[in-house]
Amino acid sequence: MKQFFGKSQRGDLEEALQGLSNPAFIMLISNKDRFEKHVKQLEKRFPGVPSIGCIGMSYDTEVVEDGVGVVAFIGGIDVVTGVLEQVSVMPVKYIQRMEEDLRAIHASSENTVCIDFCSSNDACVLTTMYSVLGRENISLMGGTGDAEKVSVNGNVYKDAAAYALVKNKNGRIKVYKENMYQPMSNYRFIASKTDRSNYLVGELNGRSAKQVYQEILHVSEADITNQTFKNPFGKVIGQDVCIISIKAVEGGALTCFRQVNDSDVLTLLELKNYWETVNETIQKIHRDFQNISAVFSVNCLFRYLLFSQNGDMQKYLNVMENVGSHAGLVGYGEHYNNQFVNQSMTCVVFE
Repeated sequence: MKQFFGKSQRGDLEEALQGLSNPAFIMLISNKDRFEKHVKQLEKRFPGVPSIGCIGMSYDTEVVEDGVGVVAFIGGIDVVTGVLEQVSVMPVKYIQRMEEDLRAIHASSENTVCIDFCSSNDACVLTTMYSVLGRENISLMGGTGDAEKVSVNGNVYKDAAAYALVKNKNGRIKVYKENMYQPMSNYRFIASKTDRSNYLVGELNGRSAKQVYQEILHVSEADITNQTFKNPFGKVIGQDVCIISIKAVEGGALTCFRQVNDSDVLTLLELKNYWETVNETIQKIHRDFQNISAVFSVNCLFRYLLFSQNGDMQKYLNVMENVGSHAGLVGYGEHYNNQFVNQSMTCVVFE
C-alpha cells in the first residue's frame, strides 16, 4: 500500500489532486466554504472510489489551515465505507450497516481498521460502533470534524458519522494513542451538577468547578481556557485516563469538550515533556513494525495550538514524517477504539 497526500493552501481541489491516480480509498479534508463543492467535485473526478470527508485542517510536512487536503491509499487494500445518521439522538438505528460492511470485507483484527469522521455526540457514537467492532476485536481511530458535516461517497450528511473499514492485504494494522499529560498528585474529584447535553461540570467534590480549578492552579477566570493546554482534566477509566479539555466558563461551572456525568471520577493533569512522549510513541511503533507503508493520524486542535505557540509544530511534523509516510487531520476530539478523548493524538500504522 502507498499513501498519497495532496494539498492546496488556496482551496483548489484540482491542485490537491495533481499526481493522484488509481486510488483505492480517499479522505477529503476541506474548509467550511467549499466542502460541499469539493465533495461533489471529488466524486466526479473519481466516481465510485470509496471516500469519506470532513471539515478541518490537514497536514503532512506542513499544515493546511483553510485550504483542502486529500489523503489517498493506493493499492493493497480493500475498503468499505458507510455512514451512521441521526447520531445526536439514535446512532444505533443504523448500526446494522456496519455489521453488514464488516461481513462484506471479511474483517480481521490483525489487518483491518475502522477510520471515522464524526460530526457530534462522539462518545455515544463510539460506544455504538464498538458494540460491533469490539466483538471482532477490530481497532478504531478517527476524530471530530467542524461544522457538523461529513461526507461519504460523494454525499454530504449532517448529524452523522462517516466510517471506512480498511483492510490491509499485505500486512498488519495497529492503532496508537499518545497522551502528553500525567495526573497531578493528590487531586481526585467526584463530578456533580453536570449537564451531559452541554458538556458542563457544575461542581467538583461539592464545590464550584471553576473555583476549585482556580484555587489549585492560581489562575484568573480569564486564563482558565488557556491553562487547559497545560492542565486539562482527566477521567479515570480503570487503569487509563481520558483527557478532558475545558472549553469555557459558565458562571461557577466549566464547559468541556466531552461529556462528564454525575459521579464520574476526575483528576487534574499536567503537561509532561512532550518531546519525550513523542519519542516514546515513535519507539513503540518501530518496535511493532520494521516496514511501514503509511501513518494516518488525528491531532487535537489544542495540541496544534500548543505546538504552534511554542514554535514546535513544524519540528513535530518533520519528526513524524521520518517514521513513514505521514498525513492527518487536526480534529476537535480524537477517537481511540471506544474512547473519545481531547488534547491527544491517535494514529493508525500500516505495515
